[in-house]
Amino acid sequence: MSLVRRSAVVALLLAVAAIAGCAATPRTVTLNIHYSAFDLDRLTVPRGVPVTFVLVNEDPIDHEWLIGDAAFHDAHRTGTHATHGESPTEVTVPALETVTTTITFDDPGTMLYICHLPGHEAFGMVGTLTVEG
Repeated sequence: MSLVRRSAVVALLLAVAAIAGCAATPRTVTLNIHYSAFDLDRLTVPRGVPVTFVLVNEDPIDHEWLIGDAAFHDAHRTGTHATHGESPTEVTVPALETVTTTITFDDPGTMLYICHLPGHEAFGMVGTLTVEG
């Protein structure tokens, strides 16, 4: 193998290793809540990478950050879940507090994050999260 070809192969292998290393790097997303609205209504995250969501509630009232598919949100709209905190996809964010949760999304696709407290979803506390695959 020529020196030029060997150098090209080494460069390609280093590039692949760098890309693979970046794919596994945990991510942090800060989402502010102010005037009963999420400041980001669209988020994109990579599949298979831990994502820490920093949820900052700037309002003097509590909010929720619930993320899932249509069936997940249907269950929450009916009031079948009184409290949150044991699942990283179901977070209560008390007034004027910051809460973190970490989720690794295994499958690509789109889901919604919503605050299901009375009237909040209708007011617009909805966002879309896309998991890139």
